[in-house]
This record gives sequence, structure tokens and C-alpha cells, in this order.
Amino acid sequence: MPTSEAAAIAAELRTAMGKLTRRVKHEDRIPLGQVAVLGALDRDGAMTTSDLATDQRVRPQSMARAVGLLMEQNLITRRAHPTDGRKSLVELSEAGRAALDAERGRRVGWLAQAIEAELTDEEQTLLAHSAALLERLATR
Repeated sequence: MPTSEAAAIAAELRTAMGKLTRRVKHEDRIPLGQVAVLGALDRDGAMTTSDLATDQRVRPQSMARAVGLLMEQNLITRRAHPTDGRKSLVELSEAGRAALDAERGRRVGWLAQAIEAELTDEEQTLLAHSAALLERLATR
């Protein structure tokens, strides 16, 4: 059972991270679910729609709709699976990569400006150390 101090820190951290996440999402131009698909394809490379659904923890039908929307926008392309003729792979197009880079840039840009405007040099150093701690907690 966590100590009351650890529980209080956890509650404050969860609230602050939720607010920050919602604020950063205001910079988005592409819906979150579609950005998540583009990000997965960027990180992991070409995948089947079924694999994407598993990766994103959504139903295959929902992923098929998302893939269709992304294809209509020319953000992803489809090609034949190299070993299974019944399947196809989807992958980022050049336009998709550019859109994903722009989306990430908007998010990082806003946050970098906020850090510079709101935090002292000492606080920025503390935040940099905190980011490493948060990463460690996230991978637990």
C-alpha cells in the first residue's frame, strides 16, 4: 500500500499531466486517433489493419474506418503483403510523414514556448530531470 505522501504526489501528478495533455491537444489539427495510427506506422513501419487495431487496442472495424479516412487524405498507402496474398500492408506516405512531423512540431513548439515563458532556468533544469523520472515511471 503506498504511503499517504506517495498517494498525494500521485494524485497531483495525474491531475497536472491530464491538464497538460488536454492543453497540448489543442494544438492538434489531425484527430487524435488518426495521429496515433500515423505515429504507430512511423515507429513500427508497415502493418496490416488488423495489427494496427491490436496495437491501438481498438476493434478491427474501427481501425478499418480510420485507415480509410487516412487513405482518402493520402496520408497512408496500401501495398500487397509480401508473404500472404490475402493481406495488405498500410504505411505512411510522404504526405503522412509531413503531416505527422507538422503535428509533432506544433505540440513541441507550444510546450517549448510555455516552458521558456513560464519557468525560470532553475525550474527548467528541474523539469528536465523530472522528465527522466516520468519516463522511468511510464515504463514500469
